[in-house]
Amino acid sequence: MENRAVGVVAVIITKRNEAANAVNDILTQFGHIIIGRMGLPYHERDLNIITLIVDATTDQIGALTGKLGMIDGVTAKSTVAKIK
Repeated sequence: MENRAVGVVAVIITKRNEAANAVNDILTQFGHIIIGRMGLPYHERDLNIITLIVDATTDQIGALTGKLGMIDGVTAKSTVAKIK
């Protein structure tokens, strides 16, 4: 069995109008590893923040954050706890 991890991915979007469709497309592609999602607008700073709870291999999590991070105006970081 492959090593899986449960983790949290933080996504900060600074250019919502330009990035929203691309972000949603990627989240749909990785929907099978996302077990929870919460999104909040932060109007005072003109930011949008999405947190994802994921259950996946570290390679899958890295692929998700890597694709998100390639979008202009998007930053994505993850933290994971390996489980058996």
